[in-house]
Order: sequence, then C-alpha cells, then structure tokens
Amino acid sequence: MRTSYQYKLKPNKEQREKIDKTLEMLRYQYNYLLAQRFDWYEQNRCSIDRCPLICHLPDLKENPNYSTQKASLVQLKKDRPWYKEIHSQVLQEVPKKVEITFDRWLKGDCNGKKSGRPRFKGQGQYKTFTYPSFKRHHLTNNKITLSKIGDIKVTVHRPIPDGFDIKTASITKKADGYYVTLSLDDKTVPTIKPDFDSDNIVGIDVGLIDFLVTSDNERIIAPKFLRSSERKLKSAQRRVSRRKKGSIRRKKAIKKLGSQHKKVADTRKDFHFKTAKTLLNRYDVVAVEKLNIKGLTKTRLGKSVNDAGWGQFINILSNKAENAGLKVIAVNPNGTSQECSSCGHKVKKPLSQRMHNCPLCHASLCRDLNAAINIKNRGASGLKAQSMSS
Repeated sequence: MRTSYQYKLKPNKEQREKIDKTLEMLRYQYNYLLAQRFDWYEQNRCSIDRCPLICHLPDLKENPNYSTQKASLVQLKKDRPWYKEIHSQVLQEVPKKVEITFDRWLKGDCNGKKSGRPRFKGQGQYKTFTYPSFKRHHLTNNKITLSKIGDIKVTVHRPIPDGFDIKTASITKKADGYYVTLSLDDKTVPTIKPDFDSDNIVGIDVGLIDFLVTSDNERIIAPKFLRSSERKLKSAQRRVSRRKKGSIRRKKAIKKLGSQHKKVADTRKDFHFKTAKTLLNRYDVVAVEKLNIKGLTKTRLGKSVNDAGWGQFINILSNKAENAGLKVIAVNPNGTSQECSSCGHKVKKPLSQRMHNCPLCHASLCRDLNAAINIKNRGASGLKAQSMSS
C-alpha cells in the first residue's frame, strides 16, 4: 500500500534562504533543459507531410533524453560550482521532471491523453524538489535532516504507522510556509479487507446544488467555499493590482492573496476527506460516474464545477478506499438521469426539471436520487463482471 503524509516545516532564516536558493537554481536548470528539448523539436520537425521519391534528407540531431541530460549535470557542476550546494539526487530529479512533462505533450500519458505545451517556469513558480532516496532515521525527535540544508524542525501532528518505509521526501513552498511530503509504502497491507462485502454498495450522484446524493436518499449540501470567499479574494486581488510592480508592498499583498486562496483550497480538501471517510465507514463499494470533468470546466458552469472539486473528491475517495481495502468503481454516466430506476424506460427531461416522473411505472422521485440508484445498479453489474472475469 502506498500513501503519503504531509508535515509543516519550521526552518530558521538561514535554512529558508537555502531552500529558496535551491528552488531558484532548480528553476534555471529546468528552463534550460526544457529549452534544449524545444530546440531539438523545432529543428527536426517538418510541416510538409509528403515529398518527391528522390530528395535530400538532412541529418537529424540527437534527441536529448533523460540519460543525456542527466549526464550533462557533471559538466554543469564544473562550469557552475554553486550547483554543488544541491544534493546530487535532487538535481537529477529535474531532467526526469522535464522528460515526463515533454512526453505528456508529444505522446500523452498512460491513457493516451495529451497535455498542453510545457511552459517555462517564472520566478517563484518552481515550488517543489524531491529527495528520491530518503531513510526513516532522517526523521527523528520532531526534526528532519535534509542533505545540504541541515536539521529542520517539523510539526509531526501524527506518527508514521509501524511497518511503513519512507520512499521519498518532497519539500514544497506554499503561501503560508514550507511543507514536507513523505511517500510511505507497506507491501504487507492486504489490497482487499478480509470481511469485504460486495453487496454493501452505494451509488452517488455529484451535483452543484447538492454536493452528492446517495442511492439511500442521503444528501450533502454543496458548501461552495469559493463563492463564499469571493469578496475577500476580490479585496485581496485589488490590493495587489494597486501596488507597484517589484515593490515590497506588492510582494506582501501577493502573499496575503496566496494565503487566502490556500485557505479556500484547504477547507475544500478537508471537506472532501471527511465526506469520503463518512462514505467508506458505511459502505464497502462506492459507485461513481466517470465524468469528463475537464470538459465541464469549459462550460458556463465551469466556475461552480471547479468550486465543487469533483475530481479531487473522487481521487481522495479512490485512494482512501484502496488504503482501506475497499473499492470505488466508475460507471458510464450516459443516461443515468434520463433512465428510470424502476422500469428502465428513458424519460427525456431538461436540466431545469428536477423531478423524475415515469409515464410507464408512475415512479416519481428526485432526479438526482434516480441517477444515484442507476449508478448503484450499474456499479453492482460491473462488480459482478469483474469477479466473473477474475
């Protein structure tokens, strides 16, 4: 089982300066390696998709990859000795990050989905670096030892469970300070809990008025954290726009704006964790719709969809279910609101119509509850199909 714990760091002034300097040097190197990739791409691509049978083909330049860019770090330390102040493995993570970003643009991820063209990191936009080989003894007595930085005080608000090994440690700079994220692994934890009951299943339909409606007709109102904080965010944004660019007062205003945004994000994330925990305490299987959330954010409802954070909630729910030995199954969302949960007859209705009234079986219930029941039924069918195939 793989999980992660995040703790807040309390570095002193000297350690804060070292972390900031490390992030800035890594940003320069990231932009340099990304520029190498772009140069190769522009010099070796051709807009012509056909040519004569006999033509001259220019020699292609060597494609910079992770191995070659990683090997160039040796010469980098000779030309720029100040890069020796960064741990070697931390520096080697930069070409790996560049390769992942570049490949997602040209080839796509494991599901074939491509990302947009990578962007160069501006000042203050490179916020995380990682120690890929981190040992447990480096975290003792509320202090964490980071190579080339020193021993930093850390707020350990919950202990690391016994049996878990620390794989990596990532240092992140946020609006309200510095954090360390530890990646933990324990291969002895079972993937499915012993008393798993596949019949203890629930379907959930997410929405904007009600955050979710379960197939047992339980509702959780959408809290709308962003909407409720818009006045404060607007005031903080105006303060930033009034300040002179490059001034100390502008930096302070930007920091306050970032803290306000982080507060909204943290409150939403806390709500998602608590909601996921409530569901998994009662059910062994949770069926959800496989929504195209990225497409929904481009509609006129995009702001409300982002405020609800469906994608983050489903990811949290899936991770917590996997760690608890439970299951989250995604089903096809096509027609869950139109199809009658009692007889299966399709009843077409606009989005503004919030009640489902079937003319055949005379079933009358809330549109969202009808969808949640259909999601539950599809999830149960999919679970049976998986068990039969395995």
